[in-house]
Amino acid sequence: MSTTFAPLQNDTFLRACRRQATDYTPLWLMRQAGRYLPEYKATRAQAGSFMGLATNVDYATEVTLQPLERFPLDAAILFSDILTVPDAMGLGLSFAEGEGPRFAQVVRDEAAVARLAVPDMDKLRYVFDAVTSIRKALNGRVPLIGFSGSPWTLACYMVEGKGSDDYRLVKTLMYSRPDLMHRILAINADSVAAYLNAQIDAGAQAVMIFDSWGGVLADGAFQEFSLAYTTRVLAQLKRTGVDGTDVPRIVFTKGGALWLEDMQPLDCEVLGLDWTANLGKARALVGGQVGGPGKALQGNIDPNVLFAPPAQIVQQVHKVLDSFGAPHTDRSTTGPTHIFNLGHGISQFTPPEHVAALVEAVHGYSRTQRQR
Repeated sequence: MSTTFAPLQNDTFLRACRRQATDYTPLWLMRQAGRYLPEYKATRAQAGSFMGLATNVDYATEVTLQPLERFPLDAAILFSDILTVPDAMGLGLSFAEGEGPRFAQVVRDEAAVARLAVPDMDKLRYVFDAVTSIRKALNGRVPLIGFSGSPWTLACYMVEGKGSDDYRLVKTLMYSRPDLMHRILAINADSVAAYLNAQIDAGAQAVMIFDSWGGVLADGAFQEFSLAYTTRVLAQLKRTGVDGTDVPRIVFTKGGALWLEDMQPLDCEVLGLDWTANLGKARALVGGQVGGPGKALQGNIDPNVLFAPPAQIVQQVHKVLDSFGAPHTDRSTTGPTHIFNLGHGISQFTPPEHVAALVEAVHGYSRTQRQR
């Protein structure tokens, strides 16, 4: 595959990542390609299984573009799963209908930890081929975001073997054998860095680390077992994409709002927030001033707002945009910026027409905010 891509027509999302002024607040949605769309369900039925969908370049391209056919979103995100990396380590990922992911092998003792290694990235070729295919299919419409789970979040699945309510097994290992946990996390961090770099080489224009389970950790443990390894990933990431432009990095810790000040020094451009955070307070803490350094913020409407009638959705959108406050409009310098998103992934039960109302409200109201 050649890596010459069409010039970007809408760079609003990337500008906001770089804390540059934009005409409106850009938005995309976590899990925007997915089960709430009837066309996604149809494609998944054709593919036969979730992994059949994710590992087939044509299907992965098709479902990544589906939400952009419906809604004027400002970015596409690669259709994949956060657990592709441990799968490539040989842990045997599968998805049972209605059950979520599970691993055939779990990592809970010294022998299992000793077997772990950074996987051969060729095993993940299907992901990188999908990135290149999606980037070509987008034809410059909007930027493409690549992603991975964080080292800690991957470790949770690797130890538990599946999703968890109480994180008992992974926390037992962490507290009783921190040496083993640190070894898992170091391998995960180096694997995630190699994985994201390969996505950048394939054409990803921004990358995001999903620390979905960071918020379950105690204060102190978060810094030691999650943040330190996210830092290790960021230190290894390529700064420049295939077309010679910088590649913004986004870090999202669900439940992480109380550690914003700890996250301020992270070597990334954007911090994602869930709905428990106040955007105005986050902006004051880490957003920086016009002309000075700081982090762009991403988020953070409660996904369940999308079950309310459109008029209520519009009200809640205004609340989120007002809580961030007026974005800076000086095109000659950088300053506080906001990328609108959900505080977590969109629910599969969301009516698509409610998403349309959300997108329209964000674009419309954020334009008027800049004209005051």
